[in-house]
Parts: sequence; structure tokens; C-alpha cells
Amino acid sequence: MLLEKVAYARPDTVAGALQALASSDGAAPLAGGQSLVNVLKHRVASLDLLVDISRLDELRGVSSGADGSLEIGACVTYDELDHSEQVRSAQPLLADVAGHIEDQQIRDRGTIGGNCCLSDPTNNLPPLLVALGATMVVQSAAGQRDVAAEDFFHGYFSTAVGEGELLRCVRIPPLSAGSGAGYSTIAVGADSKAIARAAAVVRGNGTIDDARVVLACVAPIPTRHAGMESALRGASMSAESARTAAHEIGAETQPFGDAHGSADYRREMARVVAERAVMQAIADGGGDRG
Repeated sequence: MLLEKVAYARPDTVAGALQALASSDGAAPLAGGQSLVNVLKHRVASLDLLVDISRLDELRGVSSGADGSLEIGACVTYDELDHSEQVRSAQPLLADVAGHIEDQQIRDRGTIGGNCCLSDPTNNLPPLLVALGATMVVQSAAGQRDVAAEDFFHGYFSTAVGEGELLRCVRIPPLSAGSGAGYSTIAVGADSKAIARAAAVVRGNGTIDDARVVLACVAPIPTRHAGMESALRGASMSAESARTAAHEIGAETQPFGDAHGSADYRREMARVVAERAVMQAIADGGGDRG
């Protein structure tokens, strides 16, 4: 299906992009276009103006702090995440997840900002960024504001980015000593939509001191599971602890059902991926990446 007619602008600066976005209520930024173009082709949404930000150097870099923190421009592609030495050193799991998104053509064009700003509940990166405690830096003509990743996703195709704003970068703090990160997915098939996803960060030494467990595909936004996190704190760093804590994912988790699986099936798969993500985080822990 062909695109409807839409105006196109490719500004040279972030300031120019913000000015273009503010010029029309029907304007939206275009980064990799891997999701947005399909949305427009299928008439899920219509726009008056596409503002191409894909070539803005201000949005394309990756930098690391002395403490192991990362700042990733919104237009950094999945392939660049996969092959970035800074990302590989500070957050290898993020690089691994990005390197397995769909196929090479999509990884060459899709961006971290586009993956997050679409706010598709099945997307790969949002649950991991929430688990890692990332901060989303949103910019407008008036300046920048920081939004915790946990508060960034508002619902289906809805985020904290408002009219006349764009996501400038993602900041990720370092994993503390004794912390590890994990991520698990069950998909319909290779390079296909996910049935359930989970990301986890676990900190401890023999005993779990703290845990963050984030579920995706079971709600409109990536969601921390307080019950499972509570069950993990104080437990031994073992597969049995992960398995027991995963049983906290109960009837209060009410995922949607579709042609690929019922709500009950998705709930059970959420337990499976949550257990696996925690087990991976436990196995990954014990070192200081700062």
C-alpha cells in the first residue's frame, strides 16, 4: 500500500527540526522509518508533515562517562548499538538485544529513539531500558527535560514526548558492583512479534539485595512487577529463587489475547521469560562495570 501525500522536511539542526515540528499539529519526526512508514502505509495514522531527523549529527553519537554511564543519541541505529565499543563495554546486553532485532536491513535503519517513541508494547528495547533505569532526554524549543524510562511510556503509541518535542538521547547509568542484567523473549517465530518479553537487573552477593523485573507484551507499557521484585529481595541468588519468584506473576497480570495466544498463555509465558531473565541477571552479576 502506498503512502498518502505528506509534506517532507529535512532540517540541518535540532533547532530547525523543533521549529518544523512546532509548525503543524500533524507533524512527526522521521528517524529510521521502520515502524512509522508502515503505520502510515496501513492508514493507522495520517500526518501532514514528516520531519526527517535521521542525518542530524546531534542525535547520532554514543558517549560514555568515566563512571561507565552511557549517552546514546536518539538516531543511533540498532546496528550501531551492536557494534559500539562503548555500549559493548558498559551495557553488553543492550548491544546483544539490538543485534538480534529483526534482520540486517532493519538494524541498519531502525533507531533506539524510534523503537521507544513508537511505544509498541511488543518492541524490544523499552523493557530493557526501564530495567536499566534509563533516563529519556526530551527536547523542545524551550529546553530539555529528563523523564525516567519508567514514566516515559504512556500507552499504545503514546509517550511523554509532546507536540513540538523530540527525544534527544537516552542516558543509562552504570551497573553497580555485583549487578547483572538479563533479557528473555518468546516470539511467534524468528524475526516476528513477541508473545512475551522480560528484562531484569539483579544486585547481590550470594543473597539478592535488590531486583528490577520488567514485563512487556502483557500490558500497553513495559511494567515493573513489584510482587516478583519483593519476592527476590533477600532470597538466594539461585535458579530456585527465580522460579519461586516468577509465581508471583498471577491473575492481576491481564495480558491481551490474539491469534497468536490467549491471555492465559501469555501470562504463563510471562512467568517463563521473567524467570529466565532473572536467572541470566544472576549469572551475569558479580562484577563492577564502572
